[in-house]
Parts: sequence; C-alpha cells; structure tokens
Amino acid sequence: MHTRTLGTRSVSALGLGCWAIGGPWHFGDQEAGWGTVDDQESIRAVQAALDLGVTVFDTAANYGAGHSEVVLGRALATRREEAVIATKFGYAVDEARKEVGGIQISPADIRASCEASLRRLATDRIDLFQLHVGDLPLEKVDGVLESLERLVAEGLIRAYGWSTDDPERARRFGRGAHCVSVQHGLNIFEDAPDMLRLCQETGLASINRGPLGMGLLTGTYARGAAFAPSDIRRRGAAWMKPFQDGQPNPEWLARLETVRGVLTSDGRTLTQGALAWIWARSPLTVPIPGFRTVAQVRENAGALQFGPLDADQMAEIDRLLSSDGA
Repeated sequence: MHTRTLGTRSVSALGLGCWAIGGPWHFGDQEAGWGTVDDQESIRAVQAALDLGVTVFDTAANYGAGHSEVVLGRALATRREEAVIATKFGYAVDEARKEVGGIQISPADIRASCEASLRRLATDRIDLFQLHVGDLPLEKVDGVLESLERLVAEGLIRAYGWSTDDPERARRFGRGAHCVSVQHGLNIFEDAPDMLRLCQETGLASINRGPLGMGLLTGTYARGAAFAPSDIRRRGAAWMKPFQDGQPNPEWLARLETVRGVLTSDGRTLTQGALAWIWARSPLTVPIPGFRTVAQVRENAGALQFGPLDADQMAEIDRLLSSDGA
C-alpha cells in the first residue's frame, strides 16, 4: 500500500473526489453537477473505498450545495476515525435552492462555512479545510490565514490548504503555520511542473483534481457520447479541456490512443495507468478521482496495488506525446 504525508499524518496515496456524488446544483445560473445520483450507492462506494485502504475524501460546501458533505457524513458515521475529510469554503451556499453564489471570505463567513460543513458532515472537526476561490487576490490572503489559524486553535479544523492552480498563491498560503497542501489540476495531458516544484520545495502535499480528465482518461467516452442535461460535461465550459461543446475532446481521445499501450502495461486499466503516471510525477501527489459507483471505486483503488509507472514507462510516454505533437 502506497502512502503520502499530509501535514503530520500518513494518508493513502489515493483519495476520492466527492464532487459527482453531490448530485445536481447550480453555480449562479449554470449547471455545475454531474447529473442525478443514488445516495445509497454513493454511501456503499465510500465504505468500499475504506475497505480497500483509501483514507482521503475530498468534498466541498459547493458540491450539491452541501449535499455531497451530507452523503459523505452518512457514509462515515460509524467509521470516522478511519477517514481524512477534506472540504472547501469560500462561496455562498443555498442548500434549499441547490445554488452557490458569490465569494464569502470574511472572518464571519469563514467561521459560518466551517460550522455549516461540520453540521452537514456530522463531525466535530475537519481534517483539511481548503479555500475554494482559486483566484482570490493575494492582498486578501493574510486575513484568510488569520481566520483559519483561529479555527485550528479552537480544534474545529486540523489543517488547511488552497485549491488553486497558481504557484505564487500557493507559496503565499504555504506560509501559514498549519497549511499542509495545495490542490491543483494534474493529469497526463495537463502537467503542472511549476506547482510540483513548489510542493517539493515547501513540503506541501500535492492534491490532484481532474486526474482522470473528468472521466475521459478512463476510456469510457468516445465521440458522440451523450450526457444528461444536468451533467456539467454537457455544457463544455472553456476551462473544461477534456470536453468541448458537450463532447469528448477529439484531440484528447487521439492522444489517449497514442499512450494506451504504456498506460495499460503490467495489467493496468487505463484508469489505473493514468493514476500511476501521477504517482510517478512526484512522491507528494495524492490524486482524487471522482466516483459514483462501487465499481468505479474498486477500479480506482486497484491502482494502489500496481503503484507508479517506472522511469522507462514515463520516458516512453514523453516520447510518444512529443512525437504526436503534444
């Protein structure tokens, strides 16, 4: 079993991202969920993950406008001590209307968000409390850090981090006494060398969202794939590189075929190969693939038995992508 360090705590090298199990919700006037979900299946999936050695569960107040936290709390009700709960704050959440709105990062807002997450998660502390506003101006960072340190002192949170793709912001946040991580995008087609270098320099854990390219890197989706109206991938937002105009990105599909043989070497599935690439990039990485079913969790967790790709496999992927013009 491969492990990582999160602050002073040893955790599984694989986490699970709980965005999809939040069900439908809106960010402003835009659909932001992954379609309808079966809460009981979500609960079974979380518990299966624990059985398979996964200990990190990443959610957010935004996901399902709080519903993801509720479901995760139910799943962990009798197994709380086995899990590391990471959630996020920074936006106005209307649970009843399933809507998320403007930025809220005043001291009172941060405390209120923490208390609301604790209620929904049915727990007395949050292991990792992460700022969800990736582009928050740097001049506001010190105030946020002061609020978070107060929550640590009161025992409401154990540590904190920032979900951002900007190394400068991550470095500034990392000055906080109890800052232990940065969450950022990372997958085989979206590398983040500057952020990984920062983590190596500072010792921050690198928590990786989008490790499977919103599902595209699993090999599940081909051209012509259809998504429900309440699935964010149907919208194909500008930042959503794996899916464009509601369809799998054809360039990504072609590149995936180019490296399929290497990713599936040694008996891995495509999913497991994509996760293995991330572990090979840095000993600090903790990918958090999403899930909605027990079967998906089992496949994700199966990657732990294989571990990272080796140096020759990584070099071959670099060669193939370079010759492919990537």
